[in-house]
Amino acid sequence: MLSNNQFTSVPSDFFTGLSSLQSIEIDNNPFSSWEIPQSLRNASGLQNFSANSANITGQIPSFFGPDEFPGLTILHLAFNQLIGGLPASFSGSQIQSLWVNGQNGNAKLGGGIDVIQNMTSLKEIWLHSNAFSGPLPDFSGVKQLESLSLRDNFFTGPVPDSLVKLESLKIVNLTNNLLQGPVPEFDRSVSLDMAKGSNNFCLPSPGACDPRLNALLSVVKLMGYPQRFAENWKGNDPCSDWIGVTCTKGNITVINFQKMNLTGTISPEFDSFKSLQRLILDDNNLSGTIPEGLSVLGALKELDVSNNQLYGKIPSFKSNAIVNTDGNPDIGKEKSSSFQGSPSGSPTSTGSGNASSTENGVKNSSALITVILFCVIGGAFVISLTGVLVFCLCKKKQKRFSRVQSPNAMVIHPRHSGSENSESVKITVAGSNVSVGAISETHTVPSSEPGDIQMLEAGNMVISIQVLRNVTNNFSEENILGRGGFGTVYKGELHDGTKIAVKRMEAGVISGKGLTEFKSEIAVLTKVRHRHLVALLGHCLDGNEKLLVFEYMPQGTLSRHIFNWAEEGLKPLEWNRRLTIALDVARGVEYLHGLAHQSFIHRDLKPSNILLGDDMRAKVADFGLVRLAPEGKGSIETRIAGTFGYLAPEYAVTGRVTTKVDVFSFGVILMELITGRKALDESQPEESMHLVTWFRRIHLSKDSFHKAIDPTIDLNEGTLASISTVAELAGHCCAREPYQRPDMGHAVNVLSSLVELWKPTDQNSEDIYGIDLEMSLPQALKKWQAYEGRSYMESSSSSLLPSLDNTQTSIPTRPYGFAESFKSADGR
Repeated sequence: MLSNNQFTSVPSDFFTGLSSLQSIEIDNNPFSSWEIPQSLRNASGLQNFSANSANITGQIPSFFGPDEFPGLTILHLAFNQLIGGLPASFSGSQIQSLWVNGQNGNAKLGGGIDVIQNMTSLKEIWLHSNAFSGPLPDFSGVKQLESLSLRDNFFTGPVPDSLVKLESLKIVNLTNNLLQGPVPEFDRSVSLDMAKGSNNFCLPSPGACDPRLNALLSVVKLMGYPQRFAENWKGNDPCSDWIGVTCTKGNITVINFQKMNLTGTISPEFDSFKSLQRLILDDNNLSGTIPEGLSVLGALKELDVSNNQLYGKIPSFKSNAIVNTDGNPDIGKEKSSSFQGSPSGSPTSTGSGNASSTENGVKNSSALITVILFCVIGGAFVISLTGVLVFCLCKKKQKRFSRVQSPNAMVIHPRHSGSENSESVKITVAGSNVSVGAISETHTVPSSEPGDIQMLEAGNMVISIQVLRNVTNNFSEENILGRGGFGTVYKGELHDGTKIAVKRMEAGVISGKGLTEFKSEIAVLTKVRHRHLVALLGHCLDGNEKLLVFEYMPQGTLSRHIFNWAEEGLKPLEWNRRLTIALDVARGVEYLHGLAHQSFIHRDLKPSNILLGDDMRAKVADFGLVRLAPEGKGSIETRIAGTFGYLAPEYAVTGRVTTKVDVFSFGVILMELITGRKALDESQPEESMHLVTWFRRIHLSKDSFHKAIDPTIDLNEGTLASISTVAELAGHCCAREPYQRPDMGHAVNVLSSLVELWKPTDQNSEDIYGIDLEMSLPQALKKWQAYEGRSYMESSSSSLLPSLDNTQTSIPTRPYGFAESFKSADGR
């Protein structure tokens, strides 16, 4: 095992000669980019290959199949930079656990996953956070499958019954896809993560879809459930402006799929549309034959299948129907073996040809080649000439406006008096829309004072200091939203009423940063996009002023809703809302931890850094600001980044940082959500001042635990069971040793199942922590310091499985080796 180290390269001959190799684990190492070498093929006895977060590039090698590795059961390649798809050679393999989730390259893994239906030994499939697409395969042959995570992809079509009825299934995650048809009803024993509204099911809850919708899905099934339809066909009424569908009095009368790059075949199910008058399928890449059933559609007036790859007999349509089959070179001809060997669209010998026809064919081919060459040469000349002209114009503009460095540059500056174009413009920055009450230009900059104009390099918006002064009323006290360790946050309102949050960084926090380094880290932060992370929209550098512009979250921080709701006239949060917020936070942090070589460790996760929108969904803030501070700088509350009460013991004492630091903080937040108490409450007696220590003690007694639950939460049997499960999760997250804590993926799994099913778990009465529950936090920290050296060695070698001390994201049912309850003495 070589996991969780600081190895930076894999020697080219690393696997050479290792013919007896059975297991290799090299997870979580900062390797330079490398591809899995062919020399690995010599290890024919390989059973386990685990290389999560190892910066692997290229495609998954085809030799990971039964022919080369008949005994391979574990293949873990999560959080790398792999591209391509799942190799067809996986078919028939003995792989039981397949992790390829969270690829970080620009292309990601994609394509269909049909090969899975032939991987009959699979028990665990994690494909989430990629770009896989197309329909879900038949799962009837994968009879041992227990855990399936497909979230955050582009899967289309209905969820197959073969998956829903799979008896071995325990965990399913389908959130954030484009799945269609009815909402699947899994067995109650299945832990299901399928957030409402995160797919395109016909109804919000299980139930039969409109028959017209079912017919349309049957039609596009043979076309592979195209993504374009899945994105547009929403709801249960096909007559509500669905792309390609026209209705008259509730009946579908026109289906127009013209020029949609469709592949596959024309479905016989088209004949179920009895009112269909026009069927337009021209200019696609459809193959196969024209279904005979179309000829019996009594209302059909027009069929256009021109410019496809159809062949075979044309059915006999009624005399008044217009049928266009032009541009299908093989239409009217039956497919045969010799036919299929011919290039598409080329003449094929029928056996009746002669020398004359052959000679004519040669002449025609020569003429065709001459025409093609002429067109190609002429086209190349036109393109070259156009390129030269564009280049000259660009050079001229660059010379005139030398400050604009990038073709993606965007400049936001004040509206100038006398400008004819001073209206606000809507701009898009790294996937976020925001209307800016200022002029924005991409390549040209109107004349203005040098200090007024900044630029945006590599897609990052840079805003003039004057614009930010204007929108925040010159950073007035009335506009302050809050103060934190990195600076003061102001509310800004743009010309069109759009609100933003402007963080004015404390000079002492970032004064040591070089301008280039600061800009490069801003560029990284701007690219981090997730629905549960507060988006960084842009920044401003003006002398000593350094400001960051974020999206505005109208409901403010989580802390005001937990601790200060009465003073601010708010309603206390219901338990179900707290649970959803916790899941949102877990997903946001899980994403941060899974960014491979640009991964983030928050280090200051707390309720005041969790912001809520009007829908009361949560987003994590300040997740990258520690990267913007030089070593030794950070939160004003401590010499290291973080806040007492949320600091993991090993971080507070030694400064040693892994993703488990954030897991500890998240556990504290869960305790706060349960109790309504702050992590560090100096109004309490000393023995109860520190939430984690107090929570461990009161959780030993059922009665004392029930009394500790926030009295504003309405308790019933289901709620109490849910709270008990979250309490156990919180305990695991706040375990003393980093390796005893789960990763954020496990937290997502536990919480998502509760949000969907309110599924409780059993408890047990032992203690996982291995320290005296009566200790104060300072005493616990002192004891940790004494054991730091030994504990670090134990955490590095305590597990034979990479998931135990994995500092990246995984989603196990329960972390391998974890106890049933957070109070169990066996933390491993």
